[in-house]
Amino acid sequence: MSEVSTKPYLLRAIYEWCTDNGYTPHIAVVVDARTRVPMQFVKNGEIVLNVSFEATSGLKMDNDFINFSARFGGVSRDISVPVENVIAIYARENGQGMAFEAPSVLAVGENVDDAPEASATPGLASVPAVEKAEASSEKNPDDEPEPPKKGGRPVLTRIK
Repeated sequence: MSEVSTKPYLLRAIYEWCTDNGYTPHIAVVVDARTRVPMQFVKNGEIVLNVSFEATSGLKMDNDFINFSARFGGVSRDISVPVENVIAIYARENGQGMAFEAPSVLAVGENVDDAPEASATPGLASVPAVEKAEASSEKNPDDEPEPPKKGGRPVLTRIK
């Protein structure tokens, strides 16, 4: 019997943490042939989806797929996302969450059976809270992170 990935369990845990704390959970997804999302909202092969209770209907987070209905431009759409295509889950309000290694993607329209086998264990990377940088004798301006911007919406930064 093959071992089930930890990724769907981590997604459900971060989702629950977001909702318990009054945050709005969002998922970032790599779009491929198996992903059913409104294509007009896909940018650079990725889409960010609000998966909060208020934004979805019938949300079901299985070990293989995340399925729900949501409104896009006032039109209800059925959404289906393979768990392996989720590259991050985070709280909109503060950006805290977890990022995952991006899968090797299929172009929309490719046959899933022709795809190379994906690794059964996804690579995980936690997104640490921003801490004050320690003073260093050798400072390179290119090594310094940009200071956080005041106001606006938080942004998830993927670190590769």
